[in-house]
Amino acid sequence: MKFSEMKYERPDLEAVKMKAERLQHDFNCAESFQNAEKAFLEWDRLSAHIDTMMSLAYTRNSIDTTDEFYEKEVEYIDEVSPVFAELEQGFTKLLKDSRFRPQLEEKFGKLMFINGDIFLKAFSPEIIPEMQEANKLETAYQKLIASSQIDFEGEKRTVSQMQPFKESADDDIRRRAWIAEGGFYRSHENELNDIYDKLVHLRDKMAKKLGYNNFVKLGYLQMTRNCYTPDDIDKFRKAVVKYIVPIADELYKEQAERTGMDYPLTFSDAALKYRDGNPIPCGSAEDILETGKKLYHELSPETAEFIDVMFENELMDVLSKKGKAGGGYCTEFADYKVPFIFSNFNGTSDDVEVITHEAGHAFAFYTARDIVPSANKSPTLESCEIHSMTMEFFGWRKSDEFFGKDSKKFRCSHLFSALTFIPYGAMVDHFQHLVYEKPDISPEQRHDIWRELLSLYMPWLRLDGSPFYGEGKGWQRQIHIYENPFYYIDYCLAQTVALEFWAIMQKDHNEAWERYMRLVKKAGTQTFSGLVETASLKSPFDEDALREIAESAREWLRNNRL
Repeated sequence: MKFSEMKYERPDLEAVKMKAERLQHDFNCAESFQNAEKAFLEWDRLSAHIDTMMSLAYTRNSIDTTDEFYEKEVEYIDEVSPVFAELEQGFTKLLKDSRFRPQLEEKFGKLMFINGDIFLKAFSPEIIPEMQEANKLETAYQKLIASSQIDFEGEKRTVSQMQPFKESADDDIRRRAWIAEGGFYRSHENELNDIYDKLVHLRDKMAKKLGYNNFVKLGYLQMTRNCYTPDDIDKFRKAVVKYIVPIADELYKEQAERTGMDYPLTFSDAALKYRDGNPIPCGSAEDILETGKKLYHELSPETAEFIDVMFENELMDVLSKKGKAGGGYCTEFADYKVPFIFSNFNGTSDDVEVITHEAGHAFAFYTARDIVPSANKSPTLESCEIHSMTMEFFGWRKSDEFFGKDSKKFRCSHLFSALTFIPYGAMVDHFQHLVYEKPDISPEQRHDIWRELLSLYMPWLRLDGSPFYGEGKGWQRQIHIYENPFYYIDYCLAQTVALEFWAIMQKDHNEAWERYMRLVKKAGTQTFSGLVETASLKSPFDEDALREIAESAREWLRNNRL
């Protein structure tokens, strides 16, 4: 079914409550495993339907934030989604204590019960008011960014539409673009500070209601961390500083020399990878999509089937336009067993990475579409990012068609960015740990933390005093900090694994694909560590993994200089 034909119906809270209560009763009173399983799977289908309706509302609101109907629907969902979480809690408790748990574990695996136990520690009805308020604040942040109208080069442009100018080879245009975009954020500094301050205190209040010292513990539970701890992440960040930062710094020094810029670089000058310009796709948006279609037809029969479904059912909205929310994501409509890709093409290499990164998520969703129950369809988020970040590297096989004369420049730039992203991602995570450990600090003190962390994780940058970025306030444009606390380190863990896959691709593409499919087909039936082991790769928590990917990438870049 085409996206435009998918029917949205507001989830009726009272009707859902009544059905959930009946199913809980049927499950709790079941005299046989078959009857208990039947009630459980019916609850699973109900949950999937609610998720489908929520995803349709949020997606259509993202596509047009000025659509009053879906704006109201998102407001409603923000209000009732914590109540649905309470219903989920009720069924999860029944599963945990059921006398049929051994049979359910044997049939569906133990991981869904491990994750269910984590969920029970992360939720209580008493935090519903704070969850509702946090949802509203996150939506307010999204609407604020989507409302951007930045006067530049004779037109009003959104944040997404500014990106090509922020990468321009013309120093004057590029630097003015960074100042103009920074000016937008700076003009809304009080709102941005206020939204985040309220979010931090709401999340801290939730944590304390649940008996935790601060939001860090609760944040990890909300992210379903089921195989590593904050101490593991702390060790990972330290290994990033030890192994990745020095090589990234060396690469940026080479970039400064290559582009004729002073080192350390300003934010605007760091955005220019090559003096004659960053790699740009050689065709239109339609050309990029068509080349992407060819890529997936060549990779495997599974990816060919997947991409045809995406195109035939209009399951992508990728062009940037006024009123559209910023960023990009992949979601799924479980009732229809299909994913959906949302993004904002902007004329840069990011457009190509959308058709690989977000399609990597979408392919994983599609591969797992028939798995039951829903809890086994998708792994935790750092594992989901392996799907997408690795697919970016499989996209190299079509780089000549995507980029033409810039194809080698793209491969170098992509690998450079993949490696040097890891310190930035680790910095975002470190920032959030420090903020939530001290929730009462002022907005200016949060800026001070960001500035200090910049010197540790990104020593190639200097603060030049230009609006926003040059003042060390750039954390406020990172959507995840507002909307998805503690998500960002997932990208770093996944990027480490993706670079391990990249290293295998350089020797044997088929071997890399076979291992990738082993991991993808496991869907949500294993932990992050289990999935990495399934693909016979080193864990990112093993220092050797970071050291080896850093050295391999540095050697490849040394041998492929332009």
